[in-house]
Amino acid sequence: RGNISRILPAQCDAVIFKKTWTTPPIFRLMQKMGKVPDAEMYRTFNMGIGMVVAVSPKDSARFEKHLTRKKEKFFIIGEAARGQGRVRWV
Repeated sequence: RGNISRILPAQCDAVIFKKTWTTPPIFRLMQKMGKVPDAEMYRTFNMGIGMVVAVSPKDSARFEKHLTRKKEKFFIIGEAARGQGRVRWV
């Protein structure tokens, strides 16, 4: 299982929107040089997303405010959906 899927309950998928952040160039270079398929790059490296925090919708505004106050860079990269414990990159 990939990195993000480790935090998912069995009946929940993570739907990750690839266009919500800019992939650091090093990942594209690694992909090109190693001829690594997109799916493997996202599964193994999360394409530059260093840490994923799952926050309930009711707490998200408060969490975003906290990160902003701390001057932490963050992206809202996806959402939870009914599923089978998979990560869906769209």
